[in-house]
Formats: sequence, C-alpha cells, structure tokens
Amino acid sequence: MKKTIFVVDDNNTNLALAEQALQDQYRVITLPSAAKMFKFLEKTTPDLILLDIEMPEMDGFEALSLLKESKADIPVIFLTSLLDAEVEVKGFQLGVIDFITKPFSAPVLVNRIKTHLQIDDIVRERTAQLLNLKSAIIFGFADMVESRDEDTGGHVERTSTYVQILLDALSERGIYTDSIKELNREWFISSARLHDVGKITISDTILNKPGKLTDEEFTIMKTHAVEGELAVDKIASRTDDEDFLKNASLFAGSHHEKWDGTGYPRGLGGTDIPIQGRLMAFADVYDALMSERPYKKPFTEEDTVRIIMEGVGKHFDPVVADVFYEVRDQFRAVHEEFLRKEHEG
Repeated sequence: MKKTIFVVDDNNTNLALAEQALQDQYRVITLPSAAKMFKFLEKTTPDLILLDIEMPEMDGFEALSLLKESKADIPVIFLTSLLDAEVEVKGFQLGVIDFITKPFSAPVLVNRIKTHLQIDDIVRERTAQLLNLKSAIIFGFADMVESRDEDTGGHVERTSTYVQILLDALSERGIYTDSIKELNREWFISSARLHDVGKITISDTILNKPGKLTDEEFTIMKTHAVEGELAVDKIASRTDDEDFLKNASLFAGSHHEKWDGTGYPRGLGGTDIPIQGRLMAFADVYDALMSERPYKKPFTEEDTVRIIMEGVGKHFDPVVADVFYEVRDQFRAVHEEFLRKEHEG
C-alpha cells in the first residue's frame, strides 16, 4: 500500500511538479493552503507533509505550530526558496525534520522523502518494541503483586477493562473532556493495572486473612494506597516517563477516596479526587462485589448495580454513575467472559 504525502503550496506549478515526481511511488494529495490541509487532516492522516513556508493567510511556521499543538505526530519537511540560518533555527525549534529548497529537482525530492520515511519506519518499529517491553514488565509486576493476594485472581485485568469501558463511554458522551482529552488512552488503561501495587508491602497474614480484619489490621491494610503511590513516585524520580507513571501514581493513591470525602488516604471529595480514582472506584467495587471470597458468596449482577447506585453521591461520582448505569451490560459481559475462561482453564 502506497504511503500518503501531503504537498501544501500556494503555487500551482510547485504542486504539479511535486505530484509528477512522487505519484509513481506515493499517494500524493496536493493542497493550495494550510487551511485546506487542516480540513483534509480531519479525514486523512498522511505519512509525511511537504509544507511551503511562504504562503498567504497562514504561513508554514504558523501551520506547523498548530499541527504540533494538535499532537499530530506527522513528519514535516519545509519547502522554501528563502533558506537562511534564522529560518532553519526557527523551523527546527518548531519540529520540522528537514528543508528542501525551491525550485526543487525530482530526484532530490524523491530521495529526501524516501530517506525520512525509512527513518520514521525504523523509529516507529523501535518505539513499538519498547512499548511492548514496557507492557510486558507492567503485566509481570501487576501479576506478581496480585499473586500474593489469594482472593483476587484476575482482578487487575478485569478492573483495567472496566476502567477502559468507562473512559470510552465518557469520551463518546463528551463528559469530563477537560480531564481526559489530553490522556494517552493506552497508558492510562495500562497504568490502572498498578492501582493495588502498594499491597506488596502488606503482610500475607493480613492480605490473605479469610475473615474480617480487625480495626488495627484494617488500618495497616489502608496504607497500601500511600505505599503504592510512593513506590511509583520513587520509580518516576529515576525516569522521564512522566505520563504513564503519573497516571499509575494517581490510580494507586486515590482509588479508595470517596465522593463525600470519607475515603482514604487523604479524605478527598468531589472532583478533587483525580479522575483515575473516581473511575477505579466503580471498577474496584464492582469487581469485589461480583467476585467470590472465602468470607462471602458473589453478589448477583442486579444487587451489585443496586449497591453501587445506592452509593452515588456518597462513595461514587454522580456523573460517572449515570454513565456506569448505561454501560453496566458491558461490565457484566466482561465478568462473564473471565468466568468462562477460568472454567475452561
């Protein structure tokens, strides 16, 4: 499949020359202005953009700035007939990957683009490998923590899936957009798996006690929220991977907070509770109620939903609760799928 190249230039001759040079190897879309480019980006994401600097209304610098603000990870090469040190510095500061001077020759244009797309493919492949490695480490660490808790097999995967359902539903309905629009969704969901990481500091005697905990034991158990937050923050202090670890820290530290301020560890209330904690509250409680424990039988789905909805405004965010009620069938489907796998395994 041919890769897609946008050529953005207000000069029709330049557009025609670029299309003629590239059309045999690439899918070429010629656009006469930056405004047209942004309109086209709503439906097509190119593999590379050739962007003229000297254009009326919106020049290449302005267009590139807007492109970067939109978080679009598309390599851009500037086309220009006025290349000097100041232009180069400004372009590279904005994130351009190269310059091609006009008038350009077809061989130069083709070879420059081929080189940069090959580099981009290598970088993307390497990035994917690193992401896969990171995911494997996260899965392994979460499983290690969960394996110490004899009662919660599958809890990590189920709860992260429930969080994903809620996040997708909020996005589809345009709810809490200020809190979630900038999130890296993949890492948000992945980091949810570490919400109980602090349990690694809790003794087996307390963690796997078959009956009700004493007040003293429960006080110790509650420390897992802060301990998990501290563990993640300690890792964060040694790396620059802020996005993923920030989410993991917020999941660990806030998933036992309650809407009315009676939760722990900080007694946060309302929207002072991070969105990570508010979503995990639904996932965590739903999974706990629906799961069998040595000291209790699983609740029915009907009773589980009823108990959660009775806690709206006390334990749970009322806005998220409305969404949860609408997608409760998806929660049940996930639970049933995990049960089926357990029986088959």
